[in-house]
This record gives sequence, structure tokens and C-alpha cells, in this order.
Amino acid sequence: MRPAPVNPAPVRPGASGVAVALVAHGSRDPRAARATEALAAAVRAEHPGWDVRASYLDHSVPRPRQVLASFAAAGHRRAVMVPLLLTAAYHGRVDVPGEITAARAEGVRLDVTLADVLGPVGGRVPELLLDGLESRLRSAGVVESVDGLVLAAAGTRDAGARGTVEQAAAALSERLGVPCRVAYASAAPPLAGDAVRDLAGSGCRRVGVASYFLAPGLLWDAAVASAREAGARVVAEPLTDVPAVVELVAARVAAAVRAEAAYAA
Repeated sequence: MRPAPVNPAPVRPGASGVAVALVAHGSRDPRAARATEALAAAVRAEHPGWDVRASYLDHSVPRPRQVLASFAAAGHRRAVMVPLLLTAAYHGRVDVPGEITAARAEGVRLDVTLADVLGPVGGRVPELLLDGLESRLRSAGVVESVDGLVLAAAGTRDAGARGTVEQAAAALSERLGVPCRVAYASAAPPLAGDAVRDLAGSGCRRVGVASYFLAPGLLWDAAVASAREAGARVVAEPLTDVPAVVELVAARVAAAVRAEAAYAA
């Protein structure tokens, strides 16, 4: 088992029997697990030939290593692991690959290819991610009614990861034609309320909030409360199982399989 794609006989995207482990951060808030299961169900519905299972790094079960073991027990020889993360911070760089190492140490015999996170990679913001954010904003009536946006994220101490959130905000701003500021619920400034006030100070009178979250939870609640207290007009829901995110997960699976095939060749 390895996190790098080196298998000589890769599975094909869309082929029967593709095993896909979705790896979420996990939360004490039960809404987060429900959102993750909804996304897993939506991916299964779009790709009925795939064996798609959700897993969690913390707070919930099963753990990723347990899902990998269940794939091996079911007869799979290889799997793709998709981090349900919007930045490649500590969890994406250390915890997710660590689950592959832990499964190997526990005797699981399975070739595993690690896909990219769902957020920007290599300076490129996925169009599907922007599609998902825009879809949630339109559902909330934000796009037509605001002259400024806050992209509210969970937060991280990793400056490189925060840089990818800035990239997403810049791309969203360009797409929608309004200024967009980044805000964090923890670990780094500014808070959502401060970003709302910053936009108001620059002349924006109708500020909305885009949720750079895959699932609701305590940090999302904190970001929403901060933004609303500062006068945000409307807040979009987390991405959850919006169709564009379902498509983005499938695209990450397909890209991982292509990378595996290229490496093997």
C-alpha cells in the first residue's frame, strides 16, 4: 500500500468495482457526519459502479484505515482515497496519508492512490468548486442582491493553505464581479464579522457570505453568527452534496486514476 500512484494495472474511471474512500475531518456536531454521508450517497448515485464509503479522521467512525480494511475484505485490490478538505493543510498533508500508513501497519493489503483535496492545487482553482459556491449563493439569493462577499472558511495556521483560500476568493470575485474578502472562524484573522465591516467601510452596503465549508458544524455556526452580527445580509449554506461538488469528487477520482496509469506506464 502506498499514497503514491504506482500500480501496474490501474482501474478505469467509471469501471465496475472502483473503491473510493471519502475522508472527512469529522466533528462532534452530528450535522457534519450527515452532510458527509449525503455527499457519499450522491457520488454513489452518480457512479453506481463505484464502492463509495465515507470515513472520518476524528470524532466519528469509521476511520479511513477501517474503510480500507473493509475494501480489502470485500475483495478490492486497490482504492482511491479522496480527502474531503478544501485546503492541503496539516490534515491533508499528514493525517490522511498517515491513515494509509496505519492501515498497512495493521496488515491491510490494498493499493491506495491518494487524490488531491477539493480546493485549489498548484495555483489552480477548480471551476467545479466555483460552480458549487455560486450554486449555493444563488440558492440563497445572494448573487443578485449583494455588492460584496465574504468567503468564510474554518481557518488554519498554515500560511500556504490560507493562500489557497485567498486564491478561491479572488476567483470567486472575478466570476461574480464583486469584491470578496476571506475570513476564518478560527486559527487566523480576520473573523467573518471583521471582513463584513471591512467591506462596509470600503463602500459595500449589501454584504453576503459564501460558506467555504463542506459541512455545517460549530465553526460554521461561529462564522455565520459573526457575519450576521456585523450586518451581513445573507449567508449561503455549506457546499455539502451540491451537484458541482459531487462532480468535483468524481473528477478527483478520475485524475488520481489517470496519474496512477501514467506512473505505471
